[in-house]
Amino acid sequence: MTDLRTAALDALATQTIELPSWAFGNSGTRFKVFGRPGVARDPYEKLEDAAQVHRYTGVAPRVSLHIPWDLVDDYGKLAAHAADLGVGIGAINSNLFQDDAYRLGSLTHADPAVRRRAIDHHAQCVEVMHATGSTDLKVWLPDGTNYPGQDDLRARQDRLADSLQRIYAMLGPDMRMLLEYKFFEPYFYAMDIPDWGTSLLHCLALGDQATVVLDTGHHAPGTNIEFIVVQLLRAGRLGAFDFNSRNYADDDLIVGSADPFQLFRIMNEIVGNDALRPGSGVNFMLDQCHNIEPKIPGQIRSVMNVQEATAKALLIDRTALAEAQQSGDVLGANAVLMDAYGTDVRPLLALLREQRGLDTDPYAAYARSGYQERIARERVGGQQAGWGA
Repeated sequence: MTDLRTAALDALATQTIELPSWAFGNSGTRFKVFGRPGVARDPYEKLEDAAQVHRYTGVAPRVSLHIPWDLVDDYGKLAAHAADLGVGIGAINSNLFQDDAYRLGSLTHADPAVRRRAIDHHAQCVEVMHATGSTDLKVWLPDGTNYPGQDDLRARQDRLADSLQRIYAMLGPDMRMLLEYKFFEPYFYAMDIPDWGTSLLHCLALGDQATVVLDTGHHAPGTNIEFIVVQLLRAGRLGAFDFNSRNYADDDLIVGSADPFQLFRIMNEIVGNDALRPGSGVNFMLDQCHNIEPKIPGQIRSVMNVQEATAKALLIDRTALAEAQQSGDVLGANAVLMDAYGTDVRPLLALLREQRGLDTDPYAAYARSGYQERIARERVGGQQAGWGA
């Protein structure tokens, strides 16, 4: 176990988790968006809040931007501001779900002018990538239909393939397209990219710079997400995670809050398939909206939950596991996993943080810092950031 702990510490020291800028704005439900004192009013303040998460956890050095929610006049200046805060710009997320023209689709719309509008938006996102040094363009397609016969499903796939090809051609040689899927919502009969297989097929057609994004909240109940992880790793096309947690649908809750064992099972496959290392090409990201809880502590808790699940996965005795699997010892193999899952890894993570000069409890350290109270006092006036801003 000592050797496992040493190896786990080494692996955990290389782990990074990307934060979403939108987690630091106001959010809520379809019925109400809830405001909180001190919420960021612009992308610069979002970065300042995200930097607090990195300051106390030490593993969140990148922030995803959402366009046009994070539009600024000078992205070079925004990137420099991030660097001054000790963080960098991560993936650039496009937005295809808040324009009236996209009511019947964006990249799949029957009208070429609407498709061109959506494609041009991605050209804008690529420009932001060049200005900020980002290498990942993340595309979530909200397109779909509500009724049988509403549109030709085959034609929509053909239009999508053409639109994606045009966007893919805009990428620089060091850039990737991360293509997300979602099995329902906002449309309820047929989503145009409803599952990992559809996303993968489009990525394979596009080329090596196209990979799949797996959002842990974008699956039907009972879906074996870790199986999908394995298949995408086998294909070399798992580009990124959007980590959150769900009870019913795309709830965007703090990761690991609803089903921590599922998060452990996912990280078990990541570790077991050597996809945790920085050079694996898998970007670990959060995608959450903190509706009733404070924003910065919510992100800190999410980062800590991912770290704990990762640490447990790293403590699996894989030699014993392989021996049990090969001998057909069903319960023995399961016991190896459960022993690791039942391990209290908080002391191990406390040691990791001590070695990095951090407080052993990031959540408590942030609470003592006074930052939350200061921004509540100082961020008075203006428009708080939220959905659409």
